Amino acid sequence: MKLLSPERLKLHAFIWLVLAAMSVVSCIAQFSNQSPLQTNLLALLPKTERNVVAEEAVTQLVNSAGNRVLFLVGASSQEVAITAAHSFANQLRALNKSSGQPAMFKQVFLEVPALDTNQIADFYAPYRYRLLTHEDYKGLSDGPLHLNDQLQQKLYAPFRFGLALPVEQDPFGFADRWFAHLPLKNFKLEFENGLLVGHSADKTWVFVSVDPEGSAYSDVTQDQVMHAITTAESSLKQAHPGVELLRAGAVFYASKARQSAEKEMHIIGLVSLSGMLVLLYLMFRSIRPLVLGFLSVGFGICTALAATIYYYGEIHLITLVFGASLIGEAIDYAIQYFSAHLGAGKDWDPVSGLRRVSPALMLALTTSVLGYCVLAFMPFPALTQIAFFAIIGLVAAWLSVYLLLPATLMQPNSHPPEAAVDIPQRFLNIWQRYMTKRSCVMIVLAVLVISVPGLFKLKGNDDIRLLVTQPPELVAQEASIRQITGMSNQHQFFLVEGETTEQLLMHEEVLTQQLDQLVARGELAAYSAISTFVPSESQQRKHQAAWQANVFKHSTLLKETLAEAGLRDDIAGALQNDFQHSNKNLNVDDWLKTSFSTPFRHLWLGKTQQGHYASIVLLQGISNPQLLARWADDQNINAVTYVDKAQSVSTLFHTYRLWSAVWLVCAIVLIYGVLSFRYGPRVGLVVLLPTLLGIMFTLGLFGYLHIPLSFFHMMGFMLVLGIGVNYSIFMREGIMVDVKTHQAALLAGVLLSAGTMLLSYGMLILSEMPVLSSFGLTMLMGVGFAALLSLMVLSVER
Repeated sequence: MKLLSPERLKLHAFIWLVLAAMSVVSCIAQFSNQSPLQTNLLALLPKTERNVVAEEAVTQLVNSAGNRVLFLVGASSQEVAITAAHSFANQLRALNKSSGQPAMFKQVFLEVPALDTNQIADFYAPYRYRLLTHEDYKGLSDGPLHLNDQLQQKLYAPFRFGLALPVEQDPFGFADRWFAHLPLKNFKLEFENGLLVGHSADKTWVFVSVDPEGSAYSDVTQDQVMHAITTAESSLKQAHPGVELLRAGAVFYASKARQSAEKEMHIIGLVSLSGMLVLLYLMFRSIRPLVLGFLSVGFGICTALAATIYYYGEIHLITLVFGASLIGEAIDYAIQYFSAHLGAGKDWDPVSGLRRVSPALMLALTTSVLGYCVLAFMPFPALTQIAFFAIIGLVAAWLSVYLLLPATLMQPNSHPPEAAVDIPQRFLNIWQRYMTKRSCVMIVLAVLVISVPGLFKLKGNDDIRLLVTQPPELVAQEASIRQITGMSNQHQFFLVEGETTEQLLMHEEVLTQQLDQLVARGELAAYSAISTFVPSESQQRKHQAAWQANVFKHSTLLKETLAEAGLRDDIAGALQNDFQHSNKNLNVDDWLKTSFSTPFRHLWLGKTQQGHYASIVLLQGISNPQLLARWADDQNINAVTYVDKAQSVSTLFHTYRLWSAVWLVCAIVLIYGVLSFRYGPRVGLVVLLPTLLGIMFTLGLFGYLHIPLSFFHMMGFMLVLGIGVNYSIFMREGIMVDVKTHQAALLAGVLLSAGTMLLSYGMLILSEMPVLSSFGLTMLMGVGFAALLSLMVLSVER
C-alpha cells in the first residue's frame, strides 16, 4: 500500500461522505412513500412443491381469503348475540365514516341476502337429464322398476331435500337428490332473520366480516384497522359485558408480527449499540472511537437497508431484526483499526496502521462473506434476504475502515497504550507463561472427550413453526371460528390437472369417488370440488343414455306410471319433448358466470402457464392428516397431487438439515484453503482449529441439553465458521508484529470484538421468531467458545 498524503486521505473521507449521504437519501426516499416493510409471514416460505401449478394453487387459496377480517359475536342468549352484533357492526361503520381519513373498509358485512334457491334450480333445470347421483345412475341403469316408488316419494315429500324442481319437471326426484349432494351446506351457519348464525355448546354466534380498503400487510392499513376494531370492541364490552368476540384474518397476524419485530429491533439495536459504545469507551477512553464506530456501523446498516429494498423491492421484518444484531459484527473491522492505533502509541501513522491490519481485515471479511454466501444459496426467501443484507452491510463497514478512519485518526493516541492494555497484557503474560503447546493439545483432547458423547444424543426438529410462528391466542380463535362455521382448513388439498377441461373433470370424478369412501368412514367430513357442480361431459352423456334406455324408450310405461299417480296426461309428452331438445352439456364456463358459484370460484385455476387446466379439491374435517397423507400416496391417482404446504416445508427442512452437514464440511475445506494460501497448511489448520472446536463443543452441549437440532441451527454453524475464525486470524496477524504492546492491544481488540459480537447475537435468543432465536443461541455458544480458544494460536505459534 503506497504512502498516501493527508489530502488523499481527506479525498477518501469525502468519497465516504458522499456514499453515506446517498445511502441515507435512498432510505428516506424508499420509506417516504409506501412502506417497503413486508409483514406477510407466508412470504418467508420457500417453494416446496415439485409441481409448479401446486405453488400457484397455494397462492390462489391464500389470495382467495384476501384481506377479509372475520368476526363471531357470541352470547349465551341469541337475542343478546344479535343485538351485540348489530352494535359492533354499526360502531365499525360509524368509525369508517367519521375517521376524517379515506374509508378504512370497503364494506362491513352483517346483514346478508338469502340464497336464491330458485336461481340455482333454474340454472340446472335444462341439464337435469344429465345430472344423476351415483346411486340414482346405478338404480336407473338396472331398469325402470322403481320409478313408481320414487314418484310417490316426490309427490308426498316434494321438498324433503330442500332445493327441488317442480313435479312436472322432475317427477322422480332425480334432480332433487342431485341438488342434495351439492356442497352448498358444508358451512354450519344458518340464515336467520337476515343474519348468519352459528351455535356452539353454550352460545349463539353471529357472523360479521369487514373488507379493509388497503392490503393487510400495509402498516397504514394495520394501524387504521386495528385502531377501529379495538375501539369497537371496547364499546361492545361496555354495552354487553358478557359478550365474547372471536376474530380471524391476515391483518391480525401481520400486525402482531410487525409489532413484535419492531419491539425486538429496537431492544436489540439499543442494547447492542449501548453495550458497544460502553465497551469502546472503557477500552479506548475516548469519545472519538465511539463516534467513528457509530458512523462505521451506521453506514453499513444504512447501505444494506437501501440496497436490500432496491434489489428486492421490500424488506422483511425478520431481516430488520437480524440487521439490528449485525451491529456487533460490523464494528469488528473498526475495532481492529482502533486497536492498532492504540498499540502504536506515539509511532502512529494512519497509512502504516491500515497496512498492518489490512490482511486481517481482508481475511476476516472473506470468511464472513463465505459464511453468508451459503445462506444466500438456500431456497428460503428469508435466509436469502438476510444473507444479502449482511454481505452488503459488512462490505460497507469494512470499506469505512479504508475510506473514513485513516483521515479521522491522523494523530497518535493521547493516552499511554501501556495503561489502556494493562489487563490484557497481564492476561497475555499469564497465558504465554503457562499455556504451552502441550497444554493446547490437552485442551483439544478435553473438548473432544466432552463433546463427542453429546453428539450421539442429538435429535432433529424440522417443524415449520421454526420459520413461521403464530400467536397462540389468534390460532385458537381462528380454530374456534372454523369449528363453529364449518369453514375449511386450506392447508391440505388436492390439485387436479388435465390437458382439457373434460379430462380435468374426469380426473376429479375419480378422486371424489375415493373421497366419498373416506367420508363414509368418518375420516373426512366433506369436500368441495368443481365436478360436484359440473360433471364431465362423458358422465353427462352416460346419465342421459340411462334416461333414454330406461325411461323414454318405454314411453307407454312412463305415461301409465304418471297417470296412475294422478298427474296430467300432457306431462309425459312435455318430458319427452324436453329430453329430445336437451342436447347441450353443462360446462364450467357457464357455471362460473352464475352468482352462486362465487364462494367456490377459487377452486378453479383454469388454464395454467403450462398450457393445461387445473383445479383444487378442498377438504373439510380431516380426522388424521398423517393418515390422509399416506392414503393419498397409496392411491396414486393419475394427474392428482396431494398438497400439504406445512408438511412440504417440514420435509424440505429435514432434507436440507441433513445436507447442511455436507455443506458445513465443504465450507470448512474452502475456508481452510483460504487460510492455507495465507499461512501455509500447518498454520492454517492451527488458525481454523479453535472455530472447529467451538462448533464441536456447541453441538455436544446441544445433545446434553436435549436441544433439538434444526436446519437453522446448522445455518448458524455456517456463520460460526465464517465469523469465529476471524478472532484466530486477528491473533495470528498480531504474532507477525514484534511490538509487545501492539500484541496486547490486539488481544484487547479481539476480546472487545468478541464482546460486541456476543452481545448483539446473544440478544437474538430473546426473539419470538424461532429462526432468529436458533441463530442467536448457536452464535452465542459457538462464536463465544471460538473466541476464547483463539488464544491457542499464540501458544502453538510461539
